[in-house]
Amino acid sequence: MISYLRRCRNLRTRSELAYGNDGFFIQRLLYNGPDTVEELLDRHVVKKEKSLDDEEEELLTRQRLTSSRREALSLYRDILRASRFFMWPDSLGVLWRDILRENARKEFEEARFETDPEIVTRLLIGGRDAVQSALEKLAEKQRQQIEKERAGGHGR
Repeated sequence: MISYLRRCRNLRTRSELAYGNDGFFIQRLLYNGPDTVEELLDRHVVKKEKSLDDEEEELLTRQRLTSSRREALSLYRDILRASRFFMWPDSLGVLWRDILRENARKEFEEARFETDPEIVTRLLIGGRDAVQSALEKLAEKQRQQIEKERAGGHGR
């Protein structure tokens, strides 16, 4: 923001020098480049990320967290929806649906206060991949089961 204001001020100053205070054009015979070394460096040197004041930085952090929060809630709902397809019990008689929901809840609670955007993104991507993989495996097993039933039905 500060560099933008400097550029605007320099542009206004240059236009006043070129056109004069009357608004008439006066040919400028001097080099029409940056006026100071700072401007030259500002234009041609790789800049670090602009530093923001605390309020702007907090707003950006909130927006990133809100976006990640939305994605996390969406993933959690997708896990709950996908768990409906796992209706058979495990060796202890507990439905896989309930096991998957408990584990998802536990993992989300463990990562609840994670603020590092890179780790949050990695967790979200890993969760999406796991849900997709589980559903693909489930669909493949169901196709195999249907094929077995069709093969067994034709033989009768």
